[in-house]
Amino acid sequence: MNEFFDVLNEKGEFTGKIESRDECHKQGLWHKAVVVFIISTDNKRVLLQQRSANKKLWPNLWDITAGGHVLTGEFGYQTVIRETKEEIGIDINKNDLEFIGGTISENISGDIINRHFNEFYVVHKDVDIKNIILQEDEVQDIKWFDKEDIVKKIDNNYETLTDKVGCWNYLLKYFEINN
Repeated sequence: MNEFFDVLNEKGEFTGKIESRDECHKQGLWHKAVVVFIISTDNKRVLLQQRSANKKLWPNLWDITAGGHVLTGEFGYQTVIRETKEEIGIDINKNDLEFIGGTISENISGDIINRHFNEFYVVHKDVDIKNIILQEDEVQDIKWFDKEDIVKKIDNNYETLTDKVGCWNYLLKYFEINN
């Protein structure tokens, strides 16, 4: 099943066009994506997912808690709620979300040209990972990481992490502000 996205211009404005995921990535069309970090209520740990070995981009690497593309007709917060449930089986709602910022990003890998306007969110929630149901075609594992371990991995050239610089920079800034 192909997903459809609202196409944006270089300023992040809606163009009125809708294109499939495949066409957006083939033509390098701008579209929206979201990221959510689930952080423990004591602010010391972050829940990360390990991407499936079958993923085209960043297979087997540790990544943000959940996230994905904003579908046509959705707002970012709706996508965060949907993707968190789909990928890791965790229910969150709009009141759980704290918007912490946004960036643009471009990632070109093979025939995929990913141009995103990203929104970043945080949710504070203590989750028992034994109860998590993973979307196996997307996620192969989930684990709590201590804040210090994530910082070390980022400082060590994103060791075992995706190189989604904007995502990790916002997480670091969040830690700095909320220390």
